[in-house]
Amino acid sequence: MVHIPFLRVPDSKRKLLRISVATLFATNVLAATTVAQARTTQIQILNRGLAFGGHSFAGVGQYEFITGIATGEVNPTYPQNAIITDVQLAPRNNRGNVVYQSNFYILQPLDFSKGNRKVMYEPPNRGGKTYQTLNNTPTGTNDPAALTDPTILDDSFLWTRGYTTVWSGWENNLAPLTDFVATASFPVAHGKANATITGPAYEYIVTGAATFTLAYPAATANQGAPDAVLTHRVHLDDPPVVVPAGSWAYTDATRTAIKLTSGNFVNNDIYEFSYIAKDPTVNGLGLAAIRDFNSFLRFAGHDDVGTPNPIKGHIDRIYTETSSQPGRTLNDFVHLGFNEDENHRKVFDGMMQWIAAGDGLNMNYRWSQTKRTNRNRQELLYLEGLYPFANVPTFDPISHTSDWRYKKCEQTHTCPLAVEFYSANEYWVKAGSLMSTDPTGKVDLPDHEFTRLYLLSSKQHGGAGNPTSKGVCQQFLNPLDSAPVQRALWTDLDEWSTRGIEPPNSQVPKLRDGTLVPPLPQDRVGFPSIPGVTYTGLKTTRYRFNLGPNFYQTFVPTINPPVITPPYEDNPANGAIYPSYVPKTDRDGNDIAGIRLPELIVPLATYTGWGLRSGVWANDGCEASGQYIPFTATSAARTAAGDPRPSVQERYPSYGLYRTKLILAVDKLVRDRFLMCEDTQDMMARLLQAGLTAGVPAPTANETAAAPDPVPACQGRMRPRYHYHYFFEHDHDHDRD
Repeated sequence: MVHIPFLRVPDSKRKLLRISVATLFATNVLAATTVAQARTTQIQILNRGLAFGGHSFAGVGQYEFITGIATGEVNPTYPQNAIITDVQLAPRNNRGNVVYQSNFYILQPLDFSKGNRKVMYEPPNRGGKTYQTLNNTPTGTNDPAALTDPTILDDSFLWTRGYTTVWSGWENNLAPLTDFVATASFPVAHGKANATITGPAYEYIVTGAATFTLAYPAATANQGAPDAVLTHRVHLDDPPVVVPAGSWAYTDATRTAIKLTSGNFVNNDIYEFSYIAKDPTVNGLGLAAIRDFNSFLRFAGHDDVGTPNPIKGHIDRIYTETSSQPGRTLNDFVHLGFNEDENHRKVFDGMMQWIAAGDGLNMNYRWSQTKRTNRNRQELLYLEGLYPFANVPTFDPISHTSDWRYKKCEQTHTCPLAVEFYSANEYWVKAGSLMSTDPTGKVDLPDHEFTRLYLLSSKQHGGAGNPTSKGVCQQFLNPLDSAPVQRALWTDLDEWSTRGIEPPNSQVPKLRDGTLVPPLPQDRVGFPSIPGVTYTGLKTTRYRFNLGPNFYQTFVPTINPPVITPPYEDNPANGAIYPSYVPKTDRDGNDIAGIRLPELIVPLATYTGWGLRSGVWANDGCEASGQYIPFTATSAARTAAGDPRPSVQERYPSYGLYRTKLILAVDKLVRDRFLMCEDTQDMMARLLQAGLTAGVPAPTANETAAAPDPVPACQGRMRPRYHYHYFFEHDHDHDRD
């Protein structure tokens, strides 16, 4: 066992390690080296030591953590970098390069020989690490090395298997670079003779706070059109009402935040602030930051001043794991050619894209805002849903262009394998069907040879919702859990990369078999008329926004936000529409196509990927939330409620029948490679108890309440949960579950 003592940099010295980006722009502080177009030039190790309180994983041993700051440079004239909007207008150092910084966080086995030579890399979501779901560590934080509970650690998915886990910043100025929040520092673009750049910026504001911080400072103190206009409305389709200039103000002379002069903003109401901003940051450098840091980890021996690459020689593959926003970032990353490093090598071998679907982040334009995301009420006027939506070639009749996400990587032979995994919510609020249909909405698309697409049927966006809470929605929140399927698909992706075993066929609704349909009329969708449940067919519409002349050549908007006429949805007055569709449901209201969890195969409730708001905002979209609408327990209760859905006891007249149906459902998911044996016991125990709670009859004397151990597909394959044993010493392509 190699021993590395705990190293913590004193605060007094840590200040010396921080490199000022502004200084780097103007001076050449790094050692002379062969000029390269883009790379990580220096890493500063801030902290290094034993992780997890010294906990040792069976077969893997102890882990160490490493935190630090990476400094990178890009040559703005090189074609792979010239695609970054405004990079030509950024300050340069003595080598003519644009400099940026980002922080990083690494966890790796202390004894490299016991690791599996694979990296799980995550570009965090708005600075926050989202490894918890995949890794089965629900108490995880932005400082995962601080976890010390041995039960939680020994139940983890990645560390028990010997993965190195890496996070790095790619969004500008979310926190200090020395923080555990993943962040980056990018330069401000300037015009000729260092002139200040100004232009139209836009803020969508839904908050109950007293102030709202702007993404960019206002260029002038003037209040009123065209310099600064604040509007207010309650519903999405209400006409915006201008808030008088005397009723709002900038919080101080920096003009980086606004406030109402009397009281707070009304929580959940919609405010919009259109203004002339200044000092755009070169946000597209975030794509280079992801590319160059991972290329450094994979290929470099040391940085320009001799600091060793801490994981050089210890890894063979890098897979990405994302959740939502960073998945959309990596969609753009692949489309714009960033999976090829500047030495023409592949950066990522595989990607697991959870709840990103067909959208990009589109941070690579002036005045972009990386934190924003479109949904069926919020932030609809930010440039997220931009063609191309699919991995395979299509023709766009609106822009009259042909493109696809994998076009550039096909040309350079640097395409990653990808498991694209998304919820039903993406169909309702993000036009997710455009990932598997052409832009005319008339043709189902084939799979790309390097990708598979999977709908997790009836799932809301993100994690499991609280089925006892409605929040601001009309119904209880959808509790379906993606985690077990994510772990199975991760294993499928790894076997595809290491052993050439292709993952299961794509599972998405299709036009040709009638499982992909318009949201109206309701009877065509198949969703039942349930007493107390409102169905409107609300679905986000995708337009190609008019952001000004030549925007799609320069990515510099002169109109921002685009002009929209209420109603927002499906209104030809707002421009040509990309048709999109939603999953058809069965008679219970649960999606037919996709990966169906046991909760849908042996249902106790209706689960939806969409929801509607309650209160004064009633029937506006409830954005990321879905719905959980339980069945009645008995036939009498169903009749009294007028519920068309059969009751629990009508479906399952005995406990034994319910239990048998669950065994078959779980067993099939294992055989189809959408569930791992390690997850079956917890799932069966939870669902059996859920059935009893919902009204399934209690087991008789001849029935057992115990979960099967194991389900048939797992006979002889069960092992302690996630404890991993390696059956190899040198051949890392033959790891086993």
